[in-house]
Amino acid sequence: MGVWVYKWLLTALAVLPFFQNVETTAVHPLHLGVVEIEYNNDEQSLEIICKLFTDDFENILEKTADTDIDLINPRDREAVQKWVNIYVKKHLLINVNGKPANLECIGFERDHEATYSYFQATNISQATAFSIQNSLMYDLFDDQSNIVHIKVNGNRKSNRLKFPQKDLSVNF
Repeated sequence: MGVWVYKWLLTALAVLPFFQNVETTAVHPLHLGVVEIEYNNDEQSLEIICKLFTDDFENILEKTADTDIDLINPRDREAVQKWVNIYVKKHLLINVNGKPANLECIGFERDHEATYSYFQATNISQATAFSIQNSLMYDLFDDQSNIVHIKVNGNRKSNRLKFPQKDLSVNF
């Protein structure tokens, strides 16, 4: 028994150097996105934050743009922001009081393993009824869940959408 363990350990140690230069990708078992929507009464606007895992978000943006995307150190931040805007606007549709909200990306940043992308929708005079279609990352993962928080006048309502569910209605 001792000889077998000794041989196994020597074999493992012998092949270990061959794997030192192999690039590995961190795999996380959870596919989760968070969307926070807050109505700003003074500005009559929606402030939206989308939080997605950076590696997954880069992956789907690369497929969408058919080019390399680096959210951590973008060579052309403006071009990357354009693709963030295109992707999110396609997969996050928000109607307020029966009218579509026109989302515009105002920036993005990385925080640890996540990327936050910031959007704004203006000319929203009142926000009492929300109809949301959220399919962020559904085109990449069939086990994706998206949590949606909506805050209006200090009142917050939250819901979870699990693939393939993408439609949500919330009234305040």
